[in-house]
Amino acid sequence: MPTSSTQLPALDSINSTQQPNSSIYLFSKFIHPDKELYTEFYSLWIALMVVNAIIFLVGVVLNSLALYVFCFRTKTKTTSVIYTINLIVTDLLVGFSLPVRTIMFYSAGDCLNCSLVHIFGYFVNMYCSILFLTCICVDRYLAIVQVEASRKWRTPTCAKGICVFIWIFATVVTFSILTLAIQFAACCLSKILALMVCEYFFPLIIIIFFTTRIMCALSKPSLMHQSRERRMRAVQLLITVLIIFMICFTPFHVRQVAISINPDMPHDVSLLVYHVTVTLSSLNSCMDPIVYCFVTNNFQSTMKNIFRKTEPEQTSVDILGMNKNSKGS
Repeated sequence: MPTSSTQLPALDSINSTQQPNSSIYLFSKFIHPDKELYTEFYSLWIALMVVNAIIFLVGVVLNSLALYVFCFRTKTKTTSVIYTINLIVTDLLVGFSLPVRTIMFYSAGDCLNCSLVHIFGYFVNMYCSILFLTCICVDRYLAIVQVEASRKWRTPTCAKGICVFIWIFATVVTFSILTLAIQFAACCLSKILALMVCEYFFPLIIIIFFTTRIMCALSKPSLMHQSRERRMRAVQLLITVLIIFMICFTPFHVRQVAISINPDMPHDVSLLVYHVTVTLSSLNSCMDPIVYCFVTNNFQSTMKNIFRKTEPEQTSVDILGMNKNSKGS
């Protein structure tokens, strides 16, 4: 995750009196501050800052418009819409953290606590994005395959409760594991691995499982009475989420696992891979708006009509979440 100029002690700053397995030594292998990249690879640092500026501008604009559409132009707040609104909020927070990262690089000095607060905030927002994407995928499966059985679970009240739980869960787990990883050397690696299993690998397995199930189920005759548009939207949504996982989140977590397995990875390699994969993880705030297009049937037209004063207000309908026995199907 992005860090500020607040420099966690780098490998070359650990003096000979410290044990090589100290907590800060191990933690510095997982987290590299911007100052390290600025000092050792200035050209790459400039390039990544430009990329982050573009991600910030595009992500904030698209997600702000999407938040307006789902909150004020969508009258029916279905479960999918509720999960999507929370996903938009996390993407906006990720986007706003990017200029904060640059500001802290120039102004925070050697404030370790400032750096850790920024790291914690970015972790929470990234993992909330992962968990809300997972909820959207599971909701698609229930809406298409388990319509009758899931009717009592797919309610706005239940969705709101799940969203509150995700925010609390991501905050508590991330804070607890990062704190333990910093304070206790013996469990540093295992705690960070536990964080990745709970908030990345487990959701990834769920998404792959339900994507496979829904694609198999859609080929069955029992579901053929549903409109082709509805079935295609469901498949497109799950495949899009899976692509976002592969592009944005997987490289960062693969790198973290590689550090866990081989803590003696060359510092230059670890530093470069860390900052490139962190930038990719921020890219999801620009890619998630693709998901929004599959959540409602006229999201794109509503976005266009925002800028047309003469057009009547559009009401987005969650066609994926409609019951199979509804007239719209």
